[in-house]
Formats: sequence, C-alpha cells, structure tokens
Amino acid sequence: MLLLRRFNGVRITSAGSVRLLSVKPIASVDDANLRCQEEDQSSYDQKAVCEALSCYSNDWQKALEFFNWVEKESGFRHTTETFNRMIDILGKYFEFDASWGLINRMIGMPQSLPNHVTFRIVFKRYVTAHLVQEAIDAYDKLDDFNLRDETSFYNLVDALCEHKHVVEAEELCFGKNVIANAFSLSNTKIHNLILRGWSKLGWWGKCKEFWEKMDTEGVAKDLFSYSIYMDIMCKSGKPWKAVRLYKEMRSRGIKLDVVAYNTVIRAIGASQGVEFGIRVFREMRDRGCEPNVATHNTIIKLLCENGRMRDAYQMLDEMPKKGCQADSITYMCLFARLEKPSEILSLFGRMIRSGVRPKMDTYVMLMRKFERWGFLQPVLYVWKTMKESGDTPDAAAYNAVIDALIQKGMLDMAREYEEEMIERGLSPRRRPELVEQSLEETLVTGR
Repeated sequence: MLLLRRFNGVRITSAGSVRLLSVKPIASVDDANLRCQEEDQSSYDQKAVCEALSCYSNDWQKALEFFNWVEKESGFRHTTETFNRMIDILGKYFEFDASWGLINRMIGMPQSLPNHVTFRIVFKRYVTAHLVQEAIDAYDKLDDFNLRDETSFYNLVDALCEHKHVVEAEELCFGKNVIANAFSLSNTKIHNLILRGWSKLGWWGKCKEFWEKMDTEGVAKDLFSYSIYMDIMCKSGKPWKAVRLYKEMRSRGIKLDVVAYNTVIRAIGASQGVEFGIRVFREMRDRGCEPNVATHNTIIKLLCENGRMRDAYQMLDEMPKKGCQADSITYMCLFARLEKPSEILSLFGRMIRSGVRPKMDTYVMLMRKFERWGFLQPVLYVWKTMKESGDTPDAAAYNAVIDALIQKGMLDMAREYEEEMIERGLSPRRRPELVEQSLEETLVTGR
C-alpha cells in the first residue's frame, strides 16, 4: 500500500519515543520531489487511511503514530470514520484516556463530529474490558454531545449483551435503576437484545424462560426474535426445534430475510443433511431472497463436513458468477478440512490472488496446522505473507511461529521472535526450552 510505504519511509517523533523508519537521508529529497509528494498526499482518502489503520490494529502505538503523521505531514483531514477507527484500536488495548483525548479533538470539527458509532465503539470497548460502570458513565455523558437518546441506549444494551454482561443489561432495562428515561422498554427490540444476550452466555434454560416470558407479557415476536431463537436451538443441540420454528414462521406469514434463511439452512443441514439445506438454499432464491456470502459459507461448511470437497470447490467457483465474492471465512471452511500441505498452500495462494485479505485467525489457523504436521517452511511462508500484506501479528500469531521454531530446535530464532513480542507489549507463554537457554547463556557470559 502506497500510503503505508510513505509512512514507513519517514522519521516519526511521538511523545516518549523516536523511531527511525528509513535509512534514506532527508537531505536527498529535493524541493521538486517534496512538491510532487505533497500533491500525491493530498489524494489520500478516508478509505485508504482506514485501511492503513486496520493494518496496525494489533499495534496501537504504531497506529496512533500513523494517525498523527497522516494529518501533520500530508495535510489529511481526519473524518468521523477515521477517528472512530483509531478510537476502536485504542480501546482494544484499554487506552481509554487516549480515546477520550481523540473524542475531545473531534468536537468543533464539522467533518469529524462524534456520532452514535463513536460511542457504540466506546461502549463496546469498555464492556469488553468488563468496565460496565464506565460504559454506563459514558452513556450519562452523552448529553454533552446531544446523543443521549434511544439509539445510544440500544447501543449500550447491545454492547452489554454482546459481551456477556446481560445480567447488568437486564437490570438497566427492567430493574430498579432504569436509565432509559422515556424510552419504551416493553418493545420487541429491547427483548430481542436481551434474548440474544442470554444466548451469548449459553444459558439455554434462561433463553427458554425469557422466550416464554415474552409471550406472557404480550411482547410481539418478529422476524429477529425467531431468528435469534432458531440460532439458540441450533447452538443448544436441538436443530430440529429450529426447523419447527421455521415452519411456525411460515404459517404466521412472516417473510424470512437472508439472516433467517442462513440459520434455517444450518439447522436443516445439521438435523436432516446437507441436501435438505441445499433445498432451502434454492427455495430462498425462488422466493426472491438472494443468498449472501454467509449463505454460501454455510453450504460450503456443510459440504466440507460431509467430505464433499469437490462440491464445496464448485460452489466456491460459482460464487463470483452469482455476484457474491468469497471472504476469509469461506476459505477457512475449506482450510479446516484439507489435510495436504500442498493443497492448503495452493488454496492460500488462490485466496491472496483473488484479493481476499486473510484475517489474523486465518494466518494462525494455517500456521498451527503446519506446526502440528511438523512443517516449518510453510509456517514461515504464511508468516512472511502476513507481514508483506501489512498485517501486524497478534500474540496468537507470534506464539504459533515460536512453537513451530521450538519444535525444530531453532531456539535462537524463537527467542528473537519472543523478544520482538515483548518489545511490542505482548506477553509470550512461558516456555521451558527458552528459559533454560537463557539461564545457560547467563552462566556462560557471566551476565
């Protein structure tokens, strides 16, 4: 990415650290080149900056350096979306003071005013860190931003339910200290959020109790209610009950959307076999509901689980023809079932060439597979591809490559990766092989 190459080719100065990112002297760049670069830099757009920030999502310090650099050095004006992306990265590493610092910078800038998405991110990151009271306090501050409304309240409840704090969410909605003001808490949407929250916890008995409570209290069940409860039935090992709910929806005249159909296909595929899932896949198209990438992924996964790899590959080939591009999950469904390194590397190459960006989970999954089989070169190839793609490895990726190196007795190289991990603020697992080597080096050198 041109923008990242520009960033990596300059000297970055930030509070508490100076990082030299190029050996090319500044004096070698003449005025004409600088003017040319300034013209190029003015063409940086919001999408390019967001993509660059995503590459640094596992290194908040580098992300913040880039965020400040692109504004100071290239004249880019940050938008609400680029601020939100940076706030999300900071929140991921619990840098909440820095997050609020950016929010305060957003105030008074017409192109980057805080919006509902900004605080949805704040709620999510607080709750992910189990700082529930801080999330509630953030909601209470929204009067200052003219955003303390029903949408923000739903976002707060959604964040609590999404990250397994449904008990606190239910207390906010139906307990003694209700903070929703004039918002209706008897509506279907709030109940759907709470129902999904119990699902996230895997408390199937509580899900059933809440589902029946909705009927008792006269809460109307809509498409989303059924979709959530069908998903609960699938996850609780009762896909046939999900199929029964699907038939109930049909009898009530509820029109299914693509999300509901995806759940039905998964349920029928699990309970009655992949062919029945394919029948529903065809039915949804006949009824004017176009399958999305998740639909295709569901069918591909069912085919792979049934050992029908040729049919799975055929569907992968057909997806672009149907106007549906594969994503990293599509390929991960196939990777999970492949047992030959050559086939995996071939498919991985196809994935990269087709423009599908692997997620960090994809890299880790492949490195772990190769490590289990005792193949080091493919592990290093995946690692190299990840770095060349501009993706910053997380702790799981480092641990995968370190384990593969230790398996082959390459302790010096493993230690280098471990030290790199520590420099980035990541915590490596304790490994006796590396601890013993460190002790031996200390005894020999006397340090």
